[in-house]
Amino acid sequence: MLLLKAANFQDIEKEYLFVRDMPVDENGFTNPWHGISRADFDCALQTMLDFEAGWNLPDGFVPETFLFLWNDDEIVGQFRIRHHLCESLRTGAGHIGYFIAKPFRGKGYAKEGLRLTLEIARSIIPEDEIYLRVNKDNPASLRVMMANGGYIAHEDESRYYVRIKR
Repeated sequence: MLLLKAANFQDIEKEYLFVRDMPVDENGFTNPWHGISRADFDCALQTMLDFEAGWNLPDGFVPETFLFLWNDDEIVGQFRIRHHLCESLRTGAGHIGYFIAKPFRGKGYAKEGLRLTLEIARSIIPEDEIYLRVNKDNPASLRVMMANGGYIAHEDESRYYVRIKR
Protein backbone atom coordinates (compact mmCIF):
# COMPACT_ATOMS: atom_id res chain seq x y z
CA MET A 1 0.00 0.00 0.00
CA LEU A 2 1.31 3.44 -0.94
CA LEU A 3 1.40 6.23 1.58
CA LEU A 4 3.20 9.50 2.19
CA LYS A 5 4.93 10.13 5.48
CA ALA A 6 6.59 13.34 6.55
CA ALA A 7 10.26 13.10 7.42
CA ASN A 8 10.58 11.87 11.00
CA PHE A 9 13.06 10.36 13.43
CA GLN A 10 11.10 7.11 13.82
CA ASP A 11 11.98 6.10 10.25
CA ILE A 12 15.48 7.58 10.25
CA GLU A 13 17.36 4.43 9.18
CA LYS A 14 15.34 3.95 5.97
CA GLU A 15 15.17 7.69 5.32
CA TYR A 16 18.94 7.88 5.66
CA LEU A 17 19.59 5.11 3.13
CA PHE A 18 17.16 6.64 0.65
CA VAL A 19 18.50 10.20 0.92
CA ARG A 20 22.15 9.08 0.90
CA ASP A 21 21.60 7.27 -2.41
CA MET A 22 19.57 9.98 -4.16
CA PRO A 23 21.61 11.86 -6.79
CA VAL A 24 22.88 15.37 -6.09
CA ASP A 25 20.69 16.69 -8.93
CA GLU A 26 18.44 14.78 -11.25
CA ASN A 27 16.08 16.63 -13.56
CA GLY A 28 16.27 19.67 -11.30
CA PHE A 29 15.45 17.80 -8.07
CA THR A 30 18.40 18.54 -5.82
CA ASN A 31 19.71 16.61 -2.86
CA PRO A 32 22.36 18.35 -0.75
CA TRP A 33 22.81 15.20 1.34
CA HIS A 34 23.91 12.74 -1.37
CA GLY A 35 26.54 10.41 0.07
CA ILE A 36 26.05 11.71 3.62
CA SER A 37 27.37 9.62 6.50
CA ARG A 38 24.93 8.10 8.96
CA ALA A 39 26.51 10.15 11.74
CA ASP A 40 25.76 13.39 9.86
CA PHE A 41 22.23 12.41 8.85
CA ASP A 42 20.74 13.25 12.26
CA CYS A 43 21.58 16.91 11.55
CA ALA A 44 20.27 16.67 7.98
CA LEU A 45 16.97 15.24 9.18
CA GLN A 46 16.71 17.97 11.82
CA THR A 47 17.29 20.50 9.03
CA MET A 48 14.37 19.00 7.08
CA LEU A 49 12.14 19.30 10.15
CA ASP A 50 13.34 22.84 10.83
CA PHE A 51 12.61 23.86 7.24
CA GLU A 52 9.06 22.54 7.56
CA ALA A 53 8.58 24.67 10.68
CA GLY A 54 10.14 27.69 8.96
CA TRP A 55 13.18 27.72 11.26
CA ASN A 56 16.77 28.38 10.25
CA LEU A 57 15.88 28.95 6.61
CA PRO A 58 18.68 30.21 4.37
CA ASP A 59 18.03 33.58 2.69
CA GLY A 60 15.59 33.21 -0.16
CA PHE A 61 14.10 29.93 1.12
CA VAL A 62 10.50 29.35 2.18
CA PRO A 63 9.17 26.67 4.54
CA GLU A 64 9.25 23.24 2.89
CA THR A 65 7.76 19.89 3.88
CA PHE A 66 9.79 16.76 3.09
CA LEU A 67 7.63 13.70 2.40
CA PHE A 68 8.67 10.13 1.72
CA LEU A 69 6.56 7.87 -0.49
CA TRP A 70 6.39 4.39 1.01
CA ASN A 71 5.28 1.19 -0.67
CA ASP A 72 4.55 -0.99 2.33
CA ASP A 73 7.81 -0.82 4.33
CA GLU A 74 10.08 0.50 1.55
CA ILE A 75 10.70 4.11 0.53
CA VAL A 76 10.29 4.54 -3.23
CA GLY A 77 10.34 8.32 -3.57
CA GLN A 78 10.55 11.75 -2.02
CA PHE A 79 8.18 14.68 -2.52
CA ARG A 80 8.69 18.23 -1.30
CA ILE A 81 6.11 20.94 -0.82
CA ARG A 82 7.27 24.55 -0.66
CA HIS A 83 4.61 26.28 1.42
CA HIS A 84 4.31 29.46 -0.64
CA LEU A 85 5.97 31.16 -3.54
CA CYS A 86 8.75 33.69 -3.49
CA GLU A 87 9.83 35.32 -6.75
CA SER A 88 12.48 32.69 -7.53
CA LEU A 89 9.92 29.88 -7.04
CA ARG A 90 7.22 31.74 -8.98
CA THR A 91 9.49 31.88 -12.03
CA GLY A 92 11.37 28.65 -11.28
CA ALA A 93 10.84 25.37 -9.44
CA GLY A 94 7.42 26.17 -7.99
CA HIS A 95 5.68 24.50 -5.05
CA ILE A 96 6.33 20.79 -5.55
CA GLY A 97 9.33 18.73 -6.51
CA TYR A 98 9.63 14.96 -6.53
CA PHE A 99 12.01 12.08 -7.10
CA ILE A 100 11.27 8.38 -7.65
CA ALA A 101 14.17 5.95 -7.26
CA LYS A 102 15.15 4.30 -10.55
CA PRO A 103 14.00 0.74 -9.67
CA PHE A 104 10.47 2.07 -9.09
CA ARG A 105 10.00 4.25 -12.16
CA GLY A 106 7.34 3.48 -14.74
CA LYS A 107 5.13 1.71 -12.19
CA GLY A 108 2.71 4.52 -11.31
CA TYR A 109 4.44 5.61 -8.10
CA ALA A 110 5.02 9.18 -9.27
CA LYS A 111 1.42 9.60 -10.41
CA GLU A 112 -0.03 8.33 -7.15
CA GLY A 113 2.62 10.08 -5.06
CA LEU A 114 1.85 13.41 -6.71
CA ARG A 115 -1.88 12.84 -6.17
CA LEU A 116 -1.27 12.24 -2.47
CA THR A 117 1.09 15.21 -2.27
CA LEU A 118 -1.48 17.48 -3.89
CA GLU A 119 -4.00 16.51 -1.22
CA ILE A 120 -1.60 17.75 1.44
CA ALA A 121 -0.42 20.75 -0.58
CA ARG A 122 -3.96 22.06 -0.99
CA SER A 123 -4.19 22.51 2.77
CA ILE A 124 -0.82 24.33 2.96
CA ILE A 125 -0.42 26.44 -0.17
CA PRO A 126 -2.26 29.79 -0.21
CA GLU A 127 -1.96 30.48 -3.95
CA ASP A 128 -4.86 29.61 -6.29
CA GLU A 129 -2.70 27.31 -8.37
CA ILE A 130 0.07 24.88 -7.52
CA TYR A 131 3.21 25.55 -9.56
CA LEU A 132 5.47 22.81 -10.89
CA ARG A 133 8.32 22.76 -13.38
CA VAL A 134 9.58 19.92 -15.54
CA ASN A 135 12.47 19.55 -17.96
CA LYS A 136 11.40 19.01 -21.55
CA ASP A 137 13.62 15.92 -21.72
CA ASN A 138 11.52 14.31 -18.95
CA PRO A 139 8.22 13.50 -20.70
CA ALA A 140 7.27 10.86 -18.10
CA SER A 141 7.16 13.49 -15.36
CA LEU A 142 5.14 15.82 -17.56
CA ARG A 143 2.61 13.00 -18.08
CA VAL A 144 2.42 12.53 -14.29
CA MET A 145 1.62 16.22 -13.82
CA MET A 146 -0.96 16.23 -16.61
CA ALA A 147 -2.63 13.10 -15.21
CA ASN A 148 -3.03 14.98 -11.93
CA GLY A 149 -4.90 17.88 -13.53
CA GLY A 150 -1.95 19.93 -14.71
CA TYR A 151 -1.78 22.18 -17.71
CA ILE A 152 1.20 23.85 -19.34
CA ALA A 153 1.04 27.52 -18.40
CA HIS A 154 4.14 28.42 -20.40
CA GLU A 155 7.49 27.07 -21.52
CA ASP A 156 11.00 28.13 -22.30
CA GLU A 157 13.76 26.41 -24.26
CA SER A 158 14.30 23.63 -21.76
CA ARG A 159 11.30 23.48 -19.40
CA TYR A 160 7.55 23.36 -19.12
CA TYR A 161 5.89 25.31 -16.31
CA VAL A 162 2.83 23.41 -15.18
CA ARG A 163 -0.06 24.63 -13.05
CA ILE A 164 -2.62 22.58 -11.15
CA LYS A 165 -5.73 24.16 -9.68
CA ARG A 166 -5.68 24.22 -5.91
